[in-house]
Amino acid sequence: MISRKPLSSPRLQTGSVPPSPRQPQPAPPLPDAPAGDKLLRVAGFPAVAALFQAAPERVVRFFYEERMIPRIGTFCASMAGQRRPYRMVDTAELSRIAGTVRHGGIVAVAEPRLLQELSPERIHTWATTSQPVFVLDGVGNTHNVGAIARTLAFFGYDRLILSDHPAQAGLSDSAYRVAEGGLEHLQLFRASRLPALLHRLQPGYRIIGTALDKGIPLEKLADDPRPSLVILGNEEQGLSPATLKCCEQVVRIRGRGAVQSLNVSATVAILAYALGTQGAAQARPAAPAVTKTGPHHPRKRQPR
Repeated sequence: MISRKPLSSPRLQTGSVPPSPRQPQPAPPLPDAPAGDKLLRVAGFPAVAALFQAAPERVVRFFYEERMIPRIGTFCASMAGQRRPYRMVDTAELSRIAGTVRHGGIVAVAEPRLLQELSPERIHTWATTSQPVFVLDGVGNTHNVGAIARTLAFFGYDRLILSDHPAQAGLSDSAYRVAEGGLEHLQLFRASRLPALLHRLQPGYRIIGTALDKGIPLEKLADDPRPSLVILGNEEQGLSPATLKCCEQVVRIRGRGAVQSLNVSATVAILAYALGTQGAAQARPAAPAVTKTGPHHPRKRQPR
């Protein structure tokens, strides 16, 4: 008689057989990240699902609670196909792996996504789409970065640029969790020496800065045939003087209540909707002209 090892082996499950685990096991230490990199812990079903859809090869290990089993068959099959480990663990162990109790019952440990270096030549090719481009220049809260990515993906934007500002937050575990999959639906770029880059983009783009207490109200921003490049600064200090000098216009969003300011992610939501609608209208081809004529009278056929 051939003996078979049970699926509830103390080791992580690998191979081509999908799991049917019912006994949570302690997870071993996480694997070392590649030199110079740090593995991400992507938590929450929307974020994990987007990761498996966009780049399953980046997932190094996969953990989940028992309640998630009905929803993760394709994820486990992907891990089995790549011969990478995956396992059910209890809530306490999953919280330890995720580094937070807000994991939603599922965590993928993944290789980080590298930012593409942005060149003036590349950004000039985007101008034909008329879609506004958003740049984060010193947004320091990773939750805000994630919320902005989620907002842009919701409105159908394709790209997000992060500058090399020393205060600019990167793509952390919390950014992925808050983005709820939005980061996987965007092309992500790094802009070095942003002021110099902005100088090279003029006059092909309308460069718009944002500010709390100065600039023109958003509703007074005139239409412009050029695509907009919108820059969001640090939550506390705003845009740097060097970046502000490059802005053709600075806009603000006027409120009517007692609270003085909006969160930067809410500001992006308003601008993304307003400027996206404006850009779509400008990109829409004009309707053909209709020639007005008098009433139509069909010609009577002459008898043969």
